[in-house]
Amino acid sequence: MNKDSSPPGEDHEIRCPRLGHHITFSYCRVENKGLPCFKIIDCWYEHFMIEDFLRKDLKPEEWEKVFNRPKKPKILSLVELIEEAKKRTQEESQ
Repeated sequence: MNKDSSPPGEDHEIRCPRLGHHITFSYCRVENKGLPCFKIIDCWYEHFMIEDFLRKDLKPEEWEKVFNRPKKPKILSLVELIEEAKKRTQEESQ
């Protein structure tokens, strides 16, 4: 099978293991505060040459930030998400 180095169009969706529903590549590309989701390579490698695409598309420091950062413990991530939600709730109620 010959894989293309271009991402599929907006009509092509895959199931996101994190969100639990179908999404397009364009969502995965900017999901992480404008950067790709850290799982983008795992999810899209069967559909096109994702790593080649991202290495050409991302600056070296962006690649490092997304793919070579140390993983946070799950509990720390959950606490941070809870704190962000509390902050948003407080801001919205003011």
